[in-house]
This record gives sequence, C-alpha cells and structure tokens, in this order.
Amino acid sequence: MEEVIKLLLFLISVFFISMGAVMMPGPVLAVTIAKGHKDKNAGALIALGHGIIEVPLMLLIYFGFAKFFSSDPIKIVIGLVGGAMLVFMGMQMYRGRKIIAAESGELPYGSLTAGIITTSSNPYFFLWWATTGTTLILAANAFGFIGFLLFVVVHWSCDFIWILFVSVATFRSKHLWDNRIHEIVFSVCSAILVIFGLKFIISVF
Repeated sequence: MEEVIKLLLFLISVFFISMGAVMMPGPVLAVTIAKGHKDKNAGALIALGHGIIEVPLMLLIYFGFAKFFSSDPIKIVIGLVGGAMLVFMGMQMYRGRKIIAAESGELPYGSLTAGIITTSSNPYFFLWWATTGTTLILAANAFGFIGFLLFVVVHWSCDFIWILFVSVATFRSKHLWDNRIHEIVFSVCSAILVIFGLKFIISVF
C-alpha cells in the first residue's frame, strides 16, 4: 500500500512537471495554432507526431542512452538541421498566410508531419530529456517497468491534452477574427518558427 501511495505521488509530480514543460511557448505551440485554424482536432495528430519522436526517446533513455543525446556532435547536428527545418517551415507559413487566412489554402505539410518535424528539430527538447527527463525516468525506474510505463502514459497524456486544447480553442475562436487578424496570427506563428530556428542554429556555435 505504501508503495502504491509513493507511485501515485510520483505520477502527480510528473503531471505538474510535464504540464509546465509542454505549456512553454515554442515551435510545437506555433504550428498547433496554425493547424488548429482549419481543424480543431489537428492537435491530436500533432501530439501523435510528437509522441512518435518522444516515446522511443524515453525508451532509449530508460535503457541507458541519455548521454548520447547530450553529446556535442549530436547537439550540433540537431541544432543545424533542425533549425534549418524550422526556418523553412516558418517561411512557408508566412508566404501562404493570406490564402490560409482566407480559408482557401492549407499549409503544405500535415499535422502529423508538423508534430514530428517541430519535435525532432528542437535541440532543447532533447536537452530537457537528457537532464530533467532522465531524472524522472530514473525515479520511475524505482517502481519497475510498470512505473516507467505509467510515467510514459502520464507524460504523453499531458502533451496530448494541452496540444489538443490549443487547436480546439484556436478553431472555436477563429470566427472572432477578421482576415487581417488571421494574417497577423499566421505572421506571428511563422516568426516564432523562424526565430527558434535561427536560435537553434546560432546556439551550436
């Protein structure tokens, strides 16, 4: 019974730590707002794309590969390639902002792809897992593999809930915006992607 209580307390702490991490502004949030403009359920696919990268990463850390993701060569590759991808996505979003805002166009990449790209191109995502995330996984390991699986479910559920909430909120509130506001929103989202992309590239030097 005492062990169950400890596990529940641990999972509660995981929930709050995970929510704090997932709610931080960044590329995933920007692309969720952009995709949520057309599809209220886009967040579900973006969260799935995020999970496609995140769950295998958690498994690798669980089996002892944390140091690999914090090594300088890996951080440089992720920073350069990932940063370039985000800049490219941001530029595409900016160029298409008028037709997307007018409901006659769509971003040239799907929600699932957007989730995969914005997650895998973020070096700070890997750094978080190599530090804070690793600490949590080690703590989960104290409860055995079942504790680790519950940790994975709780953490990814936080991602799913928040990202879906953002896309639904964006979709349901878009009728309050005129085309000019829509264009401004897309311009801001594209700027966020470009800024983060350039930040990631610069950070490797």
